[in-house]
Amino acid sequence: MIASCILHSVIYRFFERTGAFILFVALLPVLGILYVGVKLDSKGPFIFKQKRAGKDKKPFTIYKIRTMEVNAEKHQRNLMKQNEADGPVFKIRNDPRFTRMGKFLSHCALDEVPQLINIIRGEMALIGPRPLPVKEAQKVPKRYSLRFSVLPGMTSSWIAKGAHSLTFSQWMQLDIAYVKKRSVGTDIWIMWRTLLTIIKQILYTST
Repeated sequence: MIASCILHSVIYRFFERTGAFILFVALLPVLGILYVGVKLDSKGPFIFKQKRAGKDKKPFTIYKIRTMEVNAEKHQRNLMKQNEADGPVFKIRNDPRFTRMGKFLSHCALDEVPQLINIIRGEMALIGPRPLPVKEAQKVPKRYSLRFSVLPGMTSSWIAKGAHSLTFSQWMQLDIAYVKKRSVGTDIWIMWRTLLTIIKQILYTST
């Protein structure tokens, strides 16, 4: 039984990483267009790198398209009063540090595309609890430690069910529920809901 589960996990991860590679190659033209847009919109690098807590809280470098002004992390302390999230996390839906292009990319989740590299490297999965910055992960209560027992994902049930409209406690409970009951069927549902959310946001932003 255990051997069968391990084999299933290995096969699943192989196809996931292979699929991520194929998708990344297919999206290279899109990344090229986004590169031009980001560079014309503001000064700074195209790719933003940040240390996040991965499986078992092991730090890894996450890749995203830069959506904020350079050195945005240094200005976070000045925005703490505007934090819209409860718990030990920091999130502002319309963060004033966003560049014009960056706000669009963030709201449509297009800034997450480079995380396909993290999947190929084996640091992330397509579906799983979203990786938190290392300092925020260290402040997560121990009762939610189970969320760190699996690879973090590009998308999760938290995103599929509303993200910014949920409390920190609801977010953590969704992650725990996913880890306990994850299945191929659940992953397909989360991916479908995520795609619908992205399409709706792109259409909304374009109007």
